[in-house]
This record gives sequence, C-alpha cells and structure tokens, in this order.
Amino acid sequence: MTESTSAPQHATRPHRASIGLADGEVISVAHLAGDQVVMRIACPVVAAQARPGSFVHLRCAPELAMRRPMSIMRAAPAEGWFDMLFKVHGHGSALLAARRPGEAVSVLGPIGRPFRLAGYRRRPLLIGGGVGIPPMIFLAEHLRAQARDAQPLVLMGSEVPFPFTARPSAIMVAGLDPAAIAAMPLLDDWGIASRLASTQGYAGCFDGFVTELARAWITASGTPREDIEIFACGPTPMLRAVQALAAEYALPCEISLEEYMACAVGGCAGCVVRIETETGPAMKRVCVDGPVFDAARVVFDA
Repeated sequence: MTESTSAPQHATRPHRASIGLADGEVISVAHLAGDQVVMRIACPVVAAQARPGSFVHLRCAPELAMRRPMSIMRAAPAEGWFDMLFKVHGHGSALLAARRPGEAVSVLGPIGRPFRLAGYRRRPLLIGGGVGIPPMIFLAEHLRAQARDAQPLVLMGSEVPFPFTARPSAIMVAGLDPAAIAAMPLLDDWGIASRLASTQGYAGCFDGFVTELARAWITASGTPREDIEIFACGPTPMLRAVQALAAEYALPCEISLEEYMACAVGGCAGCVVRIETETGPAMKRVCVDGPVFDAARVVFDA
C-alpha cells in the first residue's frame, strides 16, 4: 500500500466477473501457539492469479453457508497451492482450523486490489501486525523475485507468540538496537532483513509496538527519506499509527484494511470505508475497491 512520488502503479485487479470459484484441497494444517493456524490449499486458479494483498473467501465447512475472508500468505503458481495464516477467532475459523488434509474447501478468489507490483523505491519498509503479517510475507517474496535492486525491511509485531520459531538474524540492520535481533527464519533465508516487536517480553524482540520500531529505523538508519516507502497491514489502531508516521515523514504509504465482510465481492457494501478521492470523499468497498488503499486518502474516523 505504497505509492511512488507519482501516481501508484497497480496491476489490474480482478473484478467480480473474473473472480474464480473452485474446490480446493487441504494439503497441510499446522496448529501453532496463540490459536494460530497455517493452512496450505491446492487450488491452481487462485495460485496462478494471487498477488500480494489479495485474499480468498472460503467456505469453512460444508455445514456453514457464510464464507470467511482470509489473506494469502504465499502462492506457488507452478505447484498450484497457496498458504494462509489465520487466528481462530470464532465459529467459522474454528471449523476451518478443524479441516484435515485431503478435504475439499470451496474457494472464491483471488479478490481485491493488491499492493503496487512495480516501480519500488530502494528501501521498502513492510510493517505487519498480527494477522496482518501474511500479506507482508507475500509482498516480501514478490520483492525478492521482481525487484532485485530493492532492499526491503520487514517489521512484524504480535501480542501472541509469533507463528514461527524466531532466530537471531544474520542480517544486520543499521539504526536498530542490536539486542533486538529476533527475525523470521524464512525471510532471513531469502536474504531479506526482518525484525520483531512485542510488548510481551519475547526473547530478542523489540520491546514496544511495531510502529515504534519503524520510527526508530526511519530516524536512526541514515536512509534518505526519498529511498523509503511503506507498505502495511494489521489492526486498525496500528494502521492509524502507520498513516500518521508516513504523514510525519512525508513517505508514500499503502495500507491493507481489515474489515468484516459478508459477500466479499462488492455486492452488499457491508465493508465500506471513506476515501478521499480526486473528486471528493467517497465510500469505497474494502473487498473489491481495496483492500489496499493509499494511506493518505483513508479517513478512519468516518
């Protein structure tokens, strides 16, 4: 959810007519601390079209008609699978977490306007909070493959145990406390710097909010402002803080909004938010007009 100094360049997002409906198959389910689940689903149509920031609308169980929106964490078009990370929060997600390998899952997607896919600045700053972490991993993998001149930094915050076993990073990051060295192993293996933040006292993590960690890096790293842009996904209080941080330092920023959804294909307008457009304020649907928006245009208090 970032833009360059010019208008943001997004890939054409799927419209309702091009959203696929298919039966996927559960490949694997990993139950993690904090009621978190990583699920891999075989679904070639979604894997082929998914982009960082897009999501799927799943039927969690045959007996539950109402679908649930889930962010895509990774996608492998050649192998035909995609990964999701979600937290068990209610009846639907509990039923989804109980699915077993080999079972069919009805998948609607991919849906939504993704993050910008090209024209990156040299130092993209990716900020993910809680269940907003998955799109940042997807975007980091895209940057690794498509923007080899970029040097992204991924900052992740969580108040429950992280959905991976953190390890000390082998990648040094200028401007950050060397004691806060915990990182995501997958990103380290990709050669992408990452750091973790929490107020829960987890070993090696920055003691505070992830936006405070972002501020520390922006102010102390010595990176020119014109080289930095921000992409973020997470709970609304975090996104408000990211929006304010980007405005304070005049940094382009894209954010992926989290909203409750019913249809998720733009029909019910139950997920609208106020966006300041070139022609004035408008109510936009998070599902198909977003979920990614220019942070400077989002009105959180509407």
